[in-house]
Amino acid sequence: MAKKPQLPSMAEQVETVHQRRLADRLGGGEDRLQKQRDKGKMTARERIDALLDENSFQEIGLFRRNRTVTFGMDTANMPADGVVTGTGAVFGRPVHVASQDFTVVGGSAGETHSKKVVEMMESALKCGTPFVFINDSGGARVQEGIDSLSGYGQVFYSNVKLSGAVPQISIISGPCAGGAAYSPALTDFIIQTRKAHMFITGPNVIQQVTGEKVSQDDLGGADAHMGVSGVNHFVADDDAQAILIAQKLLSFLPLNNTEDPPVVDPDPYVEPDDSLLDIVPVEGTRGYDVREVIAKIVDHGDFLEVQAGYAKNIVVGFARINGRSIGVIANQPNVMAGVLDINASDKSSKFIRFCNAFNIPLVTLVDVPGFLPGVAQEHGGIIRHGAKMLYAYSAATVPKITVVLRKAYGGAYLAMCSKDLGADQVFAWPTAEIAVMGAEGAASVVFKREIDAAEDPAARRAELVEEYRTTFSTPFVAASRGLVDDIINPADTRRKVAMALEILINKRELRPAKKHGLGPA
Repeated sequence: MAKKPQLPSMAEQVETVHQRRLADRLGGGEDRLQKQRDKGKMTARERIDALLDENSFQEIGLFRRNRTVTFGMDTANMPADGVVTGTGAVFGRPVHVASQDFTVVGGSAGETHSKKVVEMMESALKCGTPFVFINDSGGARVQEGIDSLSGYGQVFYSNVKLSGAVPQISIISGPCAGGAAYSPALTDFIIQTRKAHMFITGPNVIQQVTGEKVSQDDLGGADAHMGVSGVNHFVADDDAQAILIAQKLLSFLPLNNTEDPPVVDPDPYVEPDDSLLDIVPVEGTRGYDVREVIAKIVDHGDFLEVQAGYAKNIVVGFARINGRSIGVIANQPNVMAGVLDINASDKSSKFIRFCNAFNIPLVTLVDVPGFLPGVAQEHGGIIRHGAKMLYAYSAATVPKITVVLRKAYGGAYLAMCSKDLGADQVFAWPTAEIAVMGAEGAASVVFKREIDAAEDPAARRAELVEEYRTTFSTPFVAASRGLVDDIINPADTRRKVAMALEILINKRELRPAKKHGLGPA
């Protein structure tokens, strides 16, 4: 009678799994991992370890493999199919994460690769946690043909399902080209390192098709996407800085749209700050940096600016007051006098929509002379782009607090969350000028005949400008109409906003039942 084969013991089988795990965690091998480091980049797993709390990462799908057999794929060794996926925690709060491994066939995305990413996204949606996707990929895995394109489509579809339900953050740490670039564009925030490039069509193809010569940096580098295209939201010098930005960003956000943001490290200081009296010049034509005002009214002076290098005439970002997360939108008089234009409207409206989706109150600081005039702006669609701000503020149901620092003219006054667009409380500094237009322009229209008929038109015009300013451009007129709730000492701004937030934090606002609104394109 034949002897039964001796089965490996449990301890032996456990050791086999352990050795396989160790081998697969090496990705493309030590040589390729070292090449990655030599380029000044972290490996896929090093990025995850840096992002997550120590010992919190639980990998899912390490042993997954592709099922393609053509073009030598049946013998290719592709640990984890080129993407590391799993769960962990950032500052003790759960997240789902995917990190592409460039050492495994260039991090190319095939069927299994994309399915692993989608499964993490679906799990994030089911569990109500943020999803962080670290991109470092050569693009679609051409050996898998249409299956790789199908995988991209599934990722895009999941991006949209997660949108507005859980925060999505993309970190671009390497190449992100072709269709792959659309997934980050569908997420809430893009953090791009200076070693990364992102574009739909690369420099070589552009030169072949159009004859234009452009470098990778000029076409899709971090600075190009910050200063020109407005695609990314943060620029990092390297992977380590990108991860620090992601961690700080997550600290301001709730886990999902059903929760409020965490209350963190409250700063109880609400004493009047007289230094605010010296930041904003009383002369409406003089510029200043509104970020100095923001730093004075938020906790610990800590402000995380979003898209700091794009549409600099408006400032948006996250901060806290009394430990509560807020979204700040502020005109920047130091750049283009703080006017609103196409790019500023797009930048601010998207930020407003994000804050509203994730229960983050909005604090708006106003010093705006109007919308930017010009043929290029009109032909570029300033009407529909400006309407995005009107729509976003009007649709927002989170607490909305507005502080008019100085100028608030015309349609731009309305667009910066006026009382008529649903602001819950509006404060004005004594320097506030709230009017259809500035006194200089208004006097020229209203008193044109009287000025022309005067013996000394210049002197008469100066008199009438001052008369118009005194009559219409003070905050008392708006306050008398109920469009300003209080005219405050600038030194009391932090206390006033903090008290308003505490009252409004449980605000409930009923809206008509509908599938969704149809905002401007």
